[in-house]
Amino acid sequence: MGRSARSGCSIPAAAGIGLRFPHHHAVREERPRVAWLEVHSENYMGGGAPIAHLEAIRRDYPIALHGVALSLGSGEGLDAQHLARLVRLVERIEPALVSEHLAWTTSEGRYLGDLLPLPLDEESLDVVCRNVATVQEALGREILLENPSSCLRYRHSTIPEWDFIAAVARHTGCRILCDVNNVFVSARNLGFDAQRYLQALPSECVAEIHLAGHQVRRLPDRRSIRIDDHGSRVSDEVWSLYAEALKLFGPRPTLIEWDTDLPPLGVLVEEAAKANAILLSCRGNALIA
Repeated sequence: MGRSARSGCSIPAAAGIGLRFPHHHAVREERPRVAWLEVHSENYMGGGAPIAHLEAIRRDYPIALHGVALSLGSGEGLDAQHLARLVRLVERIEPALVSEHLAWTTSEGRYLGDLLPLPLDEESLDVVCRNVATVQEALGREILLENPSSCLRYRHSTIPEWDFIAAVARHTGCRILCDVNNVFVSARNLGFDAQRYLQALPSECVAEIHLAGHQVRRLPDRRSIRIDDHGSRVSDEVWSLYAEALKLFGPRPTLIEWDTDLPPLGVLVEEAAKANAILLSCRGNALIA
């Protein structure tokens, strides 16, 4: 397959949007003014119409692949068939970035359908580092590791999440995908300082930022829990935390994620425009300083 004009190009420090099936035709016809697009890797491993759409779209936009099923936290190792499918997809699409979650999603060959949290200890650190290294060797490139959203912590966890992710990056050479919404959601649910989390990440390792909406669910005992559902606009509190992240890391490629109750494409483009305005302000402040 020949290399297209846009394939393999780098992603700029500007805002992109997550591309989902209902927006395939709209993106091809309208060519929205966004800097790049990110897709879920698993949605394009089966061939057919989805991969044909993606190959057409990648001629006009840089593409990032974002996985949800590698299960980097699985102590039993990676699914060799799934990894092989990812290798073939990367070879075909030639994405600018490839990312995955700090989570486990499979057990004894069964896909559990959720991004489950890990006990953060030395044993888990060894497992994740080993799995990340295996993926990077298979792909022949570094990947990005995304921080999860959490509503619980294991009683026997011994390593703060921010230190855990930094350690994986240090040991494997992978980069960090900092999901600012996930940091905010986890901080509110677990009672830690979101800014402290961001300050602990090595800025030189942060290669991408995610933004998304979340919901607040009220519990019968009058407590509340925040759910990272990617089903609404980015909240004002997360926008503020995003601005703080840019002060620490500098401008980074930033993605608007929206996966449930998908709105018209224009709404995602509006959210990307907000992110671009904050990125522009960050650049201006850096020049003044």
